[in-house]
Amino acid sequence: MLNSYLTVKGEGEHEIVIQKSRFITHVKRTTTEEEAQAFIQHIKKKHNNATHNCSAYLIGEQDHIQKANDDGEPSGTAGVPMLEVLKKKQLKDTTVVVTRYFGGIKLGAGGLIRAYGQSVSEGINATGIVERKLMTKIQTNIDYTLLGKVENEIRSSNYILEEINYLDNVQVIVIVERGEEEDYIEWMTNLTSGKGNITVLNQLYIEVDVQV
Repeated sequence: MLNSYLTVKGEGEHEIVIQKSRFITHVKRTTTEEEAQAFIQHIKKKHNNATHNCSAYLIGEQDHIQKANDDGEPSGTAGVPMLEVLKKKQLKDTTVVVTRYFGGIKLGAGGLIRAYGQSVSEGINATGIVERKLMTKIQTNIDYTLLGKVENEIRSSNYILEEINYLDNVQVIVIVERGEEEDYIEWMTNLTSGKGNITVLNQLYIEVDVQV
């Protein structure tokens, strides 16, 4: 699993007009090729009277699935430029479909490449980008007498306090960046003078918005 990677926030849509042609970009996070294809088919059905529904997607930690489709535009003028935008922005698990309604003015190969690239870039920015960071969840069981001190120290630290469970003793669950587990355990052990029962739980991704 990657320590961190960029992807789109969820799903979005953005439209621009170039030389009277409408370019509508549809963006979606997709984690499998089946999801990507289903999204593309959904857009094609929704815009079945459009001149073109061009598409591109990147799937997998190492981008092992990469596809681009010009959907009737001159070869290499739509799908590939769209895919290149995804690569340039270092996005993973992302599918884009650009729907074009022809406005009567031909753009030429260079104009099409720029138009489809611009459409995807603006569409992704409008949808939003997030960084998914791999984190580790760690639980510490402590006596109630330590709760005030421990909670205050965690809240003033860089660690993320996820929840506190009030049982026979107190369960304090904290999210720590991957690779910092040992530092956290040492910090918590010192904080509780060795009286905390520390258990490393599961790993998970959390999402942080990226400014675009």
